[in-house]
Amino acid sequence: MLLVLFVLGSCYSHNPKPKKQYVKIALLLDTSNSMDGLINQAKAQLWDIVNEFTYARCGNDIRPELQIALYEYGNDNLPPREGYIRQVLGFSSDLDDISEKLFSLSTNGGEEYCGTVINTSLKQLDWGKNPDDLKLIFIAGNEPFTQGKLNYRDAIAQAKEKDVVVNTIFCGKYEQGVSTQWRDGATRTGGDYMAIDHNQEIVHIVTPYDDVIIRLNKKLNSTYIAYGSLGASKIVAQEVQDANAYEMEESVAIKRAVSKSSRLYKNSSWDLVDAVKDDEKALDRLETASLPKELQGKSKQEIKKFVEGKQTERVKIQKEIQEINTKREAYIAKQKKEQSGELENAMVKAIKKQAAKKDYTWK
Repeated sequence: MLLVLFVLGSCYSHNPKPKKQYVKIALLLDTSNSMDGLINQAKAQLWDIVNEFTYARCGNDIRPELQIALYEYGNDNLPPREGYIRQVLGFSSDLDDISEKLFSLSTNGGEEYCGTVINTSLKQLDWGKNPDDLKLIFIAGNEPFTQGKLNYRDAIAQAKEKDVVVNTIFCGKYEQGVSTQWRDGATRTGGDYMAIDHNQEIVHIVTPYDDVIIRLNKKLNSTYIAYGSLGASKIVAQEVQDANAYEMEESVAIKRAVSKSSRLYKNSSWDLVDAVKDDEKALDRLETASLPKELQGKSKQEIKKFVEGKQTERVKIQKEIQEINTKREAYIAKQKKEQSGELENAMVKAIKKQAAKKDYTWK
């Protein structure tokens, strides 16, 4: 089963208006044997969700920040006393880390408790105190919604108290999900109920633009300047997650490349270009030992010039990827018939519906 808790910073504002709005998505994945297909869809569709929020705007001015958390549950290897639940990653904006954690998941039979996992995620995650935030839960799976000692109605009531809207995704036949209380779990907070085929194969339509985006992604990687204690491992992690995406499907690698060209792919904790972009005085605080070898012994002016050069190069490459991807999507739209039943389609549709209630637009 998959549970996605999803929070967007609301566009309705009371005074004073928050400086930032956040999109917080918590993926709670059932890692029992029956959910291999769902987990694979989540790995593949992560980048679709990221790419959707690249263009999200709250009202006419605010671009929301994106954070994602990850849980696994329903696995025999998880502690029974915890309800077979484990927090894999708290809310994070590190997209490479999120990808790494998704790819680390493996399945093993177990017990799936919807009410318990909803309750746990509500208690453990930091949803913030902004009363204007739009909070959404997406829970998906194929076992009865009623399993476990904690009654799902009690968990739903807690969600409602926190102003969290519960959306449910049943992996199977629509009517079966209705009869096993998945629809009821959603309607109690005004959420959406959906049914998907979690074993549906990812469909990749080859386009003339695919190879170009893959090549540009490699050029994009060369613009990163790893620094500090995290630098060396993070630059490797970036390449590993590129490889993981490509191994799944070329289309997944392309979508990841598009995400990396967006405003949401930020790595200021280990990349000098992003660090300086966030804070112009970042270079003044850096010790020589934390710099990459090619910059050690250089003057501050030389380092600044080098970083600015990489920044200019990156912006150019990112713009190229975005422009080429626009052509790629248009090409796909002409050849692709309307598809249904995929996790990404179900989530994006519900996300946009719920976000519209808070004045979110996509432009």
